[in-house]
Amino acid sequence: MAPGVIFAFFAYALYSCCDAIIKGIGLGLTIHEIAFWTALFSFIPAVMMTPKGERWHQFWRMQHPWLVNIRSIAGVFGNLCIIFAFVTIPLAEVYSLAFLAPIFIVVLSVLTLKESVSWHRWLFLAASFAGVLLVVRPGFRELQPGHLAAVAAALSGAVATTILRRVAPEEKRVSLIAVPLGYVLLINFALMMATFEWPTLQEFALLLAVGALGGTGNVLFIAATRQARASEIAPMQYSQIAWAITFGAVFFLEYPDLITYAGLVIVVVFGVLNVISDETRIRIFSRFSPGLGPATAIAEVSKPLVPPEPDSVADPIMGQPANSDEAPADEPPPPASKPPREPRKAA
Repeated sequence: MAPGVIFAFFAYALYSCCDAIIKGIGLGLTIHEIAFWTALFSFIPAVMMTPKGERWHQFWRMQHPWLVNIRSIAGVFGNLCIIFAFVTIPLAEVYSLAFLAPIFIVVLSVLTLKESVSWHRWLFLAASFAGVLLVVRPGFRELQPGHLAAVAAALSGAVATTILRRVAPEEKRVSLIAVPLGYVLLINFALMMATFEWPTLQEFALLLAVGALGGTGNVLFIAATRQARASEIAPMQYSQIAWAITFGAVFFLEYPDLITYAGLVIVVVFGVLNVISDETRIRIFSRFSPGLGPATAIAEVSKPLVPPEPDSVADPIMGQPANSDEAPADEPPPPASKPPREPRKAA
């Protein structure tokens, strides 16, 4: 197994650890406090990984300020929704609903980016949606606000990802990191003030752990993008469902039934087929990826060192440049060598 794939596997494992910790502390803190403190602590690894050639004080200089700000607002909304979902419903159900995001991304890409999608990709997406219905089973059991919040988070993540793919080639990475982070901090600071209470030392330690684990996951994720292709990394995002089942059973006594397991298997199988099929784009989504959490804003826009695969256009989440259909320009001819000097004749 390639080292980059291993790095991606452990990165998603750390992201899942963060989600489990957030679920654990959700009973003692409001969602606004959780969002504020985790964003604040996640800024520490962000500063340590400043993109080369860019300066943080220049983050406000943007080519597409409206789109960057809309993406940031979608990220704030999605972040709050996904935290609420983790706190109120089982982890496995949150992940199954969160993986509706690839479906929303495809629909938005067709409508806004004018992408063409083949019939077999639509088939994979429809099967994934059927798997989600098996997990949630609307109409057969009562849906909770957390389920609706998870769907809203997936839609917000899809909006943020679609905008990111539009602006990433032209915007500075510090802008794509600092602006969403600023929105999360300012909005949640204002909303948490009405009922604010200082977290306990244990809660502070757990919040700091979320930031540290998320930052470490970012480092591993960036290392993965530099050593493996997007099509090799993308299936690893679905390992989060296995972690969700494990953490849910061990720490929160959440035991899915057989129908839920069947639905999760369908989501994973057809989700993996979707991301590795020979389409024009590789899409990578996780709780910490497209706009749902500032802790991984660096992972969204980090540039890998591995060249993109033939006939594929990589997602700006991975930071890979797009292939062009045009023929490469002719290489300039080597400079003409000067003719050797004739030896001087003796006088």
